[in-house]
Amino acid sequence: MADLDYRTEAATYPYRTRWGAIWGGVFSFFAIWSVFGMLGEAIFASAASPNAAHPVTGMPYGEGAWMIILTIIAFFVAGRITSHLANLPDRTSRIMHGITMFGLSTVGFILLIILGGMALTGTTTGIPAGPHSPYVLTVFADLGWIGFIALFLGWLAAIGGAAHGALQAIGYSGTGTGTTNANVRDIRPAA
Repeated sequence: MADLDYRTEAATYPYRTRWGAIWGGVFSFFAIWSVFGMLGEAIFASAASPNAAHPVTGMPYGEGAWMIILTIIAFFVAGRITSHLANLPDRTSRIMHGITMFGLSTVGFILLIILGGMALTGTTTGIPAGPHSPYVLTVFADLGWIGFIALFLGWLAAIGGAAHGALQAIGYSGTGTGTTNANVRDIRPAA
């Protein structure tokens, strides 16, 4: 009969980019942001007065606050998802994956804005030719500042979400040099 002997063996993790985890975070961000962004758009657009001279007066501020909060939450959740899917033991690697997810999400978001502007105006610049009213420029300036604040705070949220990603599945406690201990049973051959 074979004797069972228990020993502790260190498992190593190769430090390479896990693109599946990064893309999972990107798609999670877009899913969360799109669904709840449309909800905010519906709420604030229905509150606008279509008969007023400037129908969206005040709307950019409420919508902006909604988008800032939504971007923070979406990037935090996407950072957590990226970190969890990457399953990396050290905090620095999780943060790097979160920053990469943030970068891809931001580039994708900007491309969607550009394509949306081209589709709405039918031009390549996204802005129709002719004189621009100060009101329209003010609305765009406000949205630009709101977008900057939302992306900056979203960047911090993505880093925070990725840094605190869950590694309970592999039993990692947050200390060490990238190894975790697992109980391995060695079976000695019977004599």
